[in-house]
Amino acid sequence: MLDDLPLTVDRTADEPLSVQVADGLRSAATTGVLRSQDRLPSSRALAQRLGVSRTVIAAAYDQLHAEGWITGRTGSGTYLTTAPATPPARAVSGIATDRNPDLLDLFPGAPCVEAIDRAAWRRAWRTAADADPAVRKDRAGEPEFRAAVAEHLLRHRGLGAASDTDVIATAGTSSAVSELAAALLRPGDTVAIENPGYQRAVGAFRAAGIRVLPVPVDSGGLPVDLLPTHIAAVYCTPAHQFPIGARMPAARRVQLVEFARAAGIFVIEDDYDGELRYDTAPLPLLAAMAPDVVVHLGTTSKILSPALGVGWLVAAPEITEAVLAHRDRTGTGPSPAGQRVLAELARHGDLARHLRRLRRLLPPRRELLVSALRGRGLDVVGDDAGSHLVVPLPSAEAEARAVVTGRAAGLDLDGLARHHLREPTAPPTAQSTEPHTFGIALGYTALDWSDLAIAAPRAAACLAGLDLRANP
Repeated sequence: MLDDLPLTVDRTADEPLSVQVADGLRSAATTGVLRSQDRLPSSRALAQRLGVSRTVIAAAYDQLHAEGWITGRTGSGTYLTTAPATPPARAVSGIATDRNPDLLDLFPGAPCVEAIDRAAWRRAWRTAADADPAVRKDRAGEPEFRAAVAEHLLRHRGLGAASDTDVIATAGTSSAVSELAAALLRPGDTVAIENPGYQRAVGAFRAAGIRVLPVPVDSGGLPVDLLPTHIAAVYCTPAHQFPIGARMPAARRVQLVEFARAAGIFVIEDDYDGELRYDTAPLPLLAAMAPDVVVHLGTTSKILSPALGVGWLVAAPEITEAVLAHRDRTGTGPSPAGQRVLAELARHGDLARHLRRLRRLLPPRRELLVSALRGRGLDVVGDDAGSHLVVPLPSAEAEARAVVTGRAAGLDLDGLARHHLREPTAPPTAQSTEPHTFGIALGYTALDWSDLAIAAPRAAACLAGLDLRANP
């Protein structure tokens, strides 16, 4: 038992004594004063040492037990269950490759598979498997899939100009970016991209020899005023910026398409989280405003499951023809299987019902997480749409401590720092002064409800317990 545990309480503080004790023990665990399997003082002994009632210590221990920090052994005492560990190094690209399946997954970008109607899911797969084997696959995608996507975009995204002839199937967003880079750009061309931003898109551009120009985002997403005139294209996520969660205002959308037309470039609109809006009115798609200069990308990975492996691209005929010509030259293209499954889900109305179910199930999840965070006095941004939100932090160092603390509490947390980028051969860009340039992005769709109910207060306690805002 640790008789010399450095722990004090301040009776003049506004914070309850039990919260002070719990925060102090968390701090001792994250700084290494306490180690895994260390035995804690009994509630009676610690109460006597601190000069408080046993009720205070019992409440603190109950909270830590609920969060997974401690465990009790009958006849033996109370022990710390985990020890902080240094997070493994991330890949240079900024893409997480070292996920720990034993941790509660709060990373953004995952679908809510709990919302999927399993009977409809199985029926769609069975029907898709009954299709006769194809001699050759359609280079633009299965006709039924393209028609289903066109209907989906009309009804759920307001893209009325899209017909099935404007839609081509892709293997997902990253694959579509790779095809656009190969079909429309030349090695050495420059593409502006949000910073922090989607690192898989960065990797796809760089693999094609394209220079990536990072543009610091603000509370409205990509600032058009910072775009230079020498670029060939712009990549952005206006519906729910990944990862800070900003929604690009309507005025900025108009500014962006006007800039693209004046500069003679095209805009790649990644509709990340576009279908997931709650108490906010939908904003017009860039593709609906300017189909002549905007390439619209969507995917089923976030609304259904990455198991389908399909997405879509909507663009002007000269762009889609260039992509299809690239496929003719290379023999590449998406698999028909996932396309047939989505077409079946759409044909029976299951896709529309699934989206309605998502919009009904996700708000309570968001509220659970937001309430836990704000209940601890933490700021939250990016929670008005999409499937993740952000707790702003002052620095990358604060993020690193938060990730360490999260792992000690059994949580997998994602810091914004790994989503930052800069062109390797260019000097760093000026960093945004927005408060959410750094922070922790918290997804609320990967876990089932019972696990999220455990993870939400635990994450809030970890972040609040570090006093990150005061000590960057």
